Amino acid sequence: MIPLLDTHQHLIYPDRLAYAWVDGVPALCGKGFTLEDYQALTAGRGIGGTLFMEVDADDHERETRLVAALARQPGSGILGMVAACRPEQDGFDAWLDELADLPVVGLRRILHEVPDAVSQGAGFRANVAQLGKRNLTFDIVMRADQLPLAAALADACPNTRFILDHCGVPDIAGGGLDPWRAHTRDLSERGNLVAKLSGVMAYCDPANATEEAIRPYVRHVIDCFGPDRCLWGSDWPVVDKCASLPEWIAAFRALIADLSEDEQRAVCNGTAQRVYGVSLPHPG
Repeated sequence: MIPLLDTHQHLIYPDRLAYAWVDGVPALCGKGFTLEDYQALTAGRGIGGTLFMEVDADDHERETRLVAALARQPGSGILGMVAACRPEQDGFDAWLDELADLPVVGLRRILHEVPDAVSQGAGFRANVAQLGKRNLTFDIVMRADQLPLAAALADACPNTRFILDHCGVPDIAGGGLDPWRAHTRDLSERGNLVAKLSGVMAYCDPANATEEAIRPYVRHVIDCFGPDRCLWGSDWPVVDKCASLPEWIAAFRALIADLSEDEQRAVCNGTAQRVYGVSLPHPG
């Protein structure tokens, strides 16, 4: 079994942090999703390591410090972190300076929650552009209708490495293949951007969260970007909105079963190791 590097592991600790957004998500509201929960759920399923992905906690700086402490614990399996940031605000440089002492490999700003103009601002782009100088990545999460803005951001910061989260957030439940397909193909022409095969189960009709439902979307992204520019993420526990994490892992492995072994290794962990600058531990 080819090991998976989970590049989108969320952890939620409602006893230690506030997460206002989960109030509108019945599958998550009032519940904790801890490192121990994740490890129990994925035991024996081929997870070789993880990257923690920020969960839009109300206090994102405290979230980063909390998970950094977890990551340093023996046996955590957390190889690095993608921390939250606010490139449009003052104090960005100070936050980057603090992150230099933490196991942070990249940053993310959830851009579908703010006006489109935020990612187009000169200050925002200048701050994102300097991530390349610090060897940090930037995860882009935007809705399908915003993908031209993702292209513009990647073009404005050519020396920063971008990761397009959740296959570009297609409307799978509504059968929204177009113009999503054209937008993702256009994004694939940018050499500083790769695609994350994650989140798609959460965009399904809950009654039809199946391999067949997500196949046209996942395979289109792989066809556009190529396996060496695609990587995998669980999006746990958000995946629980429509399917379980074990179901998503099984569906993903089935979706790539016809790829060559080298291509499967790239999508499962090789691309992620290269893009985020981490290394899976050698077994034994």
